[in-house]
Amino acid sequence: MTKTKHRAPRGPRRRWSWNDPGTRALIYQILILGLVALGVWYLASNTLHNLAARNISTGFAFLHEEAGFAIGESMIDYSPASTYGHAVLVGLLNTLRVSVIGVIAATLFGTLLGISRLSKNWLISRLSGLYIEIMRNIPLLLQLFFWYALITEVMPGPRQALAPLPSVFISNRGLKIPWLKGDAMDWVFGGLALAIVLIVLLAHWARRRQEATGRIFPLVRMALVLLVVVPLLLWWASGNSIELDRPVLKGFNFQGGLSLSPEFAALLAGLVIYTSAFVAEVVRSGIQAVDQGQWEAAASIGLPRARILRLVILPQAMRVIIPPMTSQYLNLTKNSSLAVAIGYPDIVAVTNTILNQTGQAIEGIMIIMAAYLVVSLSISVFMNWYNRRISLVER
Repeated sequence: MTKTKHRAPRGPRRRWSWNDPGTRALIYQILILGLVALGVWYLASNTLHNLAARNISTGFAFLHEEAGFAIGESMIDYSPASTYGHAVLVGLLNTLRVSVIGVIAATLFGTLLGISRLSKNWLISRLSGLYIEIMRNIPLLLQLFFWYALITEVMPGPRQALAPLPSVFISNRGLKIPWLKGDAMDWVFGGLALAIVLIVLLAHWARRRQEATGRIFPLVRMALVLLVVVPLLLWWASGNSIELDRPVLKGFNFQGGLSLSPEFAALLAGLVIYTSAFVAEVVRSGIQAVDQGQWEAAASIGLPRARILRLVILPQAMRVIIPPMTSQYLNLTKNSSLAVAIGYPDIVAVTNTILNQTGQAIEGIMIIMAAYLVVSLSISVFMNWYNRRISLVER
């Protein structure tokens, strides 16, 4: 006996009539899009006409020309003989460098501040609240000027540099710390990347295991072991040499080690200290959004307060924390453009130098806008994906 398939009845066909609200809404949207497109076309054509009337060349062909200026800090090889396009890449990498480190540091410091503000210790809670209220109400630009002046004007010279730790020196030339060098560095960084991938896979397995058996896997301790053991194994397997390069005072400055310039140190300090105050408030509000009964229920089965916070409260608070935290990450990345005020060669400073030399002002501004747009959209896409991943799924 065969079963007949019943098709769902089709809805009534749309009547293309002006009296239909859906038809009117569609026509209005098409008209608005047409007006926007017309406005964009008028502005673009008028701009090109005015540039042509003044014999100002347009286009991005200048990116292949020789730059002819030096950049103080670069994560990749660069010289004045490099092209303008290469200079833009150097500025973009400098922006990403301070943004990535700033996001990580502000998240860690801000989370600690947010938890401290909810502490039952009166002194810790009040000091955290005082820090938050002061730092988030002082403009970031003023904080950058303060930290830059503190490093360049107050700190002693290299010969009288402060040494808070062995082979670590702080002077008006910046921060000098020991660093590794040798042919095996590529293997070490590859090992770190591999360790991070293994930690992500291990965290996924540990969560599945805990859901199935209820047993907690020591993920933090195992992650630390992987971060140390995997790079060491790859270094040993490569057979290449590696050594600790310590900064040594030679002449009027230090040689060797890793150098953090005053501009980079001031920018990073200002961004982290300013943004961490806002991150702390986001974390505090997220924790307080979790019902008090969750604390009491977890305490009733004998969990210590620290484990309650880590295993019960924070996972629930993350659903409230992530959306405003995304805004703080975007703000930190875009606020890094203030680096031009203290001389750090980010993409804004480098592109400003390029447009001053070439006169390609519109193209230069478009490059800056496109760079920040791509970086900001990348952050938003990742954070939105993570937010969907941890959100509650209705059954």
